[in-house]
Amino acid sequence: MEAVYIDKHVSLINECRQGSRQAQFEIYKLYAKAMFNVSFRILNHHGEAEDVLQESFLDAFMRVKEFRAETTFGLWLKQIVINKSITCLRKRKMDLVPVEELDIAMPPEEDEESLQLQVDLVKKAITLLPDGYRLVLTLYLFEGYDHEEIAHILNISENTSRTQYMRAKLRLHRLLAKKGEKDEQKN
Repeated sequence: MEAVYIDKHVSLINECRQGSRQAQFEIYKLYAKAMFNVSFRILNHHGEAEDVLQESFLDAFMRVKEFRAETTFGLWLKQIVINKSITCLRKRKMDLVPVEELDIAMPPEEDEESLQLQVDLVKKAITLLPDGYRLVLTLYLFEGYDHEEIAHILNISENTSRTQYMRAKLRLHRLLAKKGEKDEQKN
């Protein structure tokens, strides 16, 4: 038997299916901030994230009759936002280099807990990462995708996803270490 999710906003979604602008506005108010944050973490650009947000809601409202409630509306909308964000990144001609084309030694895997620093510093450092690194890191850590799913979404190999993630972590660690050194020098 297939699992069916009961969305707590089912009545608003049904009103959206009937074309209610008020229901659309209520759905927008419920999800806009979270969906903007998803897009911004991927794109690292305020204006582009706003554009993706608007396009995503327009797309969702135009396709709301296709929503089959196999998951929550929020997860369905989030997938639209992620896909549109990735498309936006691709328009920037972001290139992820396949791991097979690289001629470097792979550093050892780092411990996830070693990166527990203040949230604001980490967020700031993440914005400084190159697009490819930030995208894989965001999809893996914040959006909960595994490397197989990321590889499918980005049309890259799982090894490339793992490599981009590992490099993003290393670059993030270096950025945070430099910040820590600067702070120590001030004291």
